[in-house]
Amino acid sequence: MQQSTERRQLLLAASATGIATLLAACSSPPPAEPKAEAPQPAAPVAAAPPDKVSVATTPRAYRRDAASHLYGKNGERIFKGKLPPLLYAVGVLQVEVDSRGNVIGTSWMRAPRHAPEVMAEIERTVRQAAPFPAPVRMGHVTYTDTWLWHKSGRFQLDTLTEGQT
Repeated sequence: MQQSTERRQLLLAASATGIATLLAACSSPPPAEPKAEAPQPAAPVAAAPPDKVSVATTPRAYRRDAASHLYGKNGERIFKGKLPPLLYAVGVLQVEVDSRGNVIGTSWMRAPRHAPEVMAEIERTVRQAAPFPAPVRMGHVTYTDTWLWHKSGRFQLDTLTEGQT
């Protein structure tokens, strides 16, 4: 009887080992330790399309679009009608505009140095009007316009002037 008991125990042990082996084979491996990943660079954000575009192909043609834009932004500051024969200041300013219509530079070709406050106001007016119409056909543009400044602080641009009396 002792033999049959030993045999039975041996069979039970072998069965338990087999069942444990089968169960181990069916289970998934333990989860791997999470690896520290290097942060991925953020995907570039697509820039919003410009609000206004210019299809001008030359700086001279773009000048009209820019002047109209400046008038639209400064309607209350535009001198209505013909300007008087003597103006407080006349300045010629070059404005560089990038492909999105942002002002990236200004330079005076003829500065009204006797009126530095007018120079500062013109530059401020140009920068505050940005973004300008995007020069989509040229990529970027440098255009020139003449500022005709009345002593009242109102102005006209030579591109859209109503002339002088």
